Amino acid sequence: MLAPLPETTLPARLPEPFLQWFGKKGWAPRAHQMELLGRAQAGKSVLLIAPTGAGKTLAGFLPSLTDLAERPKKKPGEPGRGVHTLYISPLKALAVDIERNLTKPVNEIGLKVTLENRTGDTPASKRQRQKLVPPDILLTTPEQLALLIASSDADRFFADLRYIVLDELHSLVTSKRGHLLSLGLARLRRFRPELQVIGLSATVAEPDELRRWLVSQGEPGALSDLITVDGGAKPDISILESEERVPWAGHTSRYAIPEIYQAIKEHKTTLLFVNTRSQAEMLFSELWRVNEDTLPIALHHGSLDASQRRRVEKAMETNALRAIVATSTLDLGIDWGDVDLVVHVGAPKGASRLAQRIGRSNHRMDEPSKAILIPANRFEVLECEAALEANYLGAQDTPPLIDGALDVLAQHVLGSACGAPFDPDQLFDEIRTAAPYAHLERPTFDRIIDFVATGGYALRSYERYAKIRKTKEGLWRISHPRFAQQYRLNVGTIIEAPSLNIRYVGKGRGTASRGGMTLGKIEEYFLETLTQGDTFLFAGKVLRFEGIRDNECFVSNAPDAEAKVPYWGGSKFPLTTYLADVVRSMIADPERWKALPDQVSDWLRIQADKSVLPHPEDLLVETFPRGNRFYMVAYPFEGRLAHQTLGMLLTKRLERSKLRPLGFVATDYSLAIWAFDDLGAAFKKGKPRLSELFDEDMLGDDLEDWLASSYLLKRTFRNCALVSGLIEKRHPGQEKTGRQVTISADLIYDVLRSHELDHILLQATRQDAAAGLLDIRRLGEMLSRIRGRIMHKDLKQISPLAVPVMMEIGRERVHGEASETLLAEAEGDLIGDAMGPEWNEPA
Repeated sequence: MLAPLPETTLPARLPEPFLQWFGKKGWAPRAHQMELLGRAQAGKSVLLIAPTGAGKTLAGFLPSLTDLAERPKKKPGEPGRGVHTLYISPLKALAVDIERNLTKPVNEIGLKVTLENRTGDTPASKRQRQKLVPPDILLTTPEQLALLIASSDADRFFADLRYIVLDELHSLVTSKRGHLLSLGLARLRRFRPELQVIGLSATVAEPDELRRWLVSQGEPGALSDLITVDGGAKPDISILESEERVPWAGHTSRYAIPEIYQAIKEHKTTLLFVNTRSQAEMLFSELWRVNEDTLPIALHHGSLDASQRRRVEKAMETNALRAIVATSTLDLGIDWGDVDLVVHVGAPKGASRLAQRIGRSNHRMDEPSKAILIPANRFEVLECEAALEANYLGAQDTPPLIDGALDVLAQHVLGSACGAPFDPDQLFDEIRTAAPYAHLERPTFDRIIDFVATGGYALRSYERYAKIRKTKEGLWRISHPRFAQQYRLNVGTIIEAPSLNIRYVGKGRGTASRGGMTLGKIEEYFLETLTQGDTFLFAGKVLRFEGIRDNECFVSNAPDAEAKVPYWGGSKFPLTTYLADVVRSMIADPERWKALPDQVSDWLRIQADKSVLPHPEDLLVETFPRGNRFYMVAYPFEGRLAHQTLGMLLTKRLERSKLRPLGFVATDYSLAIWAFDDLGAAFKKGKPRLSELFDEDMLGDDLEDWLASSYLLKRTFRNCALVSGLIEKRHPGQEKTGRQVTISADLIYDVLRSHELDHILLQATRQDAAAGLLDIRRLGEMLSRIRGRIMHKDLKQISPLAVPVMMEIGRERVHGEASETLLAEAEGDLIGDAMGPEWNEPA
């Protein structure tokens, strides 16, 4: 017998076939499912925040399914109906998974409802057929929505649209993909003013931000309804207490491979998360190396071919795998088979990310998820403890939302013209209803229109940039059909970061020569921060950076120099502010060390004896000599991006003070700079004072000077040019190489820098760099926080807390077959000096 339906604040109507289906299953609808149904049937848009396993997907689709179940049959001669419900997810795999999981109850209830997915992997023939005969429920992505609304028949296709379901909303809204989606929603509301939007999320730090995002901001501050589900079984999370020595530095977690493999053997299906694709490849390789039982272990990340990803997903679905190594491609709401353990290799970098990932275990609200955290180094032990504490407290640290990107807006304006001629006043009003663009000013919008119409003042004489044209009626239309074709081939905001060839030239010859032999490839995001003359290590050699031309980096040999700028590896995710605060508090409170392994708590205790442990609001700066160099180590705990920027700016300031800095290295936790001159003595004399060195004014002229001389803005400009449509990578029947795209972008960038410094795309470029690549906001907040709170300890030798970042320097300097032996020796010397002769390192 079916249990009575839960009471709701708004009455919910559940049709008889649904009641019978629940009864046959022996289930009862959950309170939040009925609450959402009642509010949706009353015409409300709703944000549902619920833990993993709470039935969010069924809750999100109940309004659509019940409405479709009661929809009158189509009469003879009545025109075909458009799509009824759009489901939009951040992952193609999630759309495919939802289709699979939703088809079963639809068939069991006996609903005459058609469901299909539409992603970049969907064949073109199927996508074309969907436009002619839309399914009732279409499961798709932000990019496909942009294509659909840019069609001339978009109003027909969406004429019957009733609901939009946005899954994993927190992941959608924080990126340019979210900005593109918000503009798409604004257009759909114009087609269907009564449209209702349902947002689903498990991890939200600021619910009101998402509530604004879901509804039109035609009335500023408008909010959707909110339903929050508390509870769920507390997860069973542990931090690996390895019998092996926890490394002082590094990101690989190789020390724990035997214990990870043992955990896989003891469970049905284990999902192993890492933060980068390179870490995924390494872990997968190491597990197969020790896989004596030939267990079926697979790899899943975004660089894999789509067919290979599908094979892995199919094997997961049928429980044919014992372990899957994955990046963020699987950390959202996918429900795969019988995953009963999640192993997070490396620190999660965020409490919300950890909660999201461990929710993939069991995937049932009433059963505890089981997870093991594997810290890669000693600071990560602290970070894992902080994440564990945050999870039990239910703390969230999803990033704050930012204003909509201007290059995305330019893409949307072009897409609007591809669909039909538009009135600029109406389009401006429509765009302002999207939450990320609610504060868009009319002059900025007009500059975007001019950019799409001419390319801007410096480019208006080139016909190929004139993509829209004004009609006699004052409407803007596409100027040639080929621009609509180009738009459809290039829509989207995801730009793959390329690698550049490293090629020799003679010293000081810059990029004028074609160059000599190539040394390999290196990630562009590293090279773009260098200026000519900087030295760095690659392939075991110290190289002098001469410049970048086209898609190649030119270098010369610098055998007598030290590597000034480190080539860094590790996590692509920044350490969240929340976790950084907890780690600082943990270090300062000896009572909290009791939860740490002995080798970590002893490390902190000896640090307190030999130097000092900073207060959570202070910045500790240590100086000490080592070898024939002088070192300065600062501990901001603000993440690698902010520290990398800080290192660049501090070395420039130290150069002006004639202290001859040689280089720096940054981790998520600390920053080390080394120099020829005694930095500690200089600081004690006040030449310069540390308060001046760390003054907030470094984010003014110093930052501008660095940006002007680095390649970072040029590379960021290329991405903005691709997103905005100024440059197209794909053309009918062909695709530009990365080199061709770079040549085009570099030429335009140089023209704009020379003739139109206030060009709208240069403005977008600077905003991008400040918000993401440099983490300027967070660096500024840190500099403000530490004003008057800098602790300087001038030491005679290295401190225990400095060992991890000093070992990162060692990793940059040592390469070749004997690297492990040499590194071990270097580590032994560092540890011995820092910890003292009484220290006994665990075996």
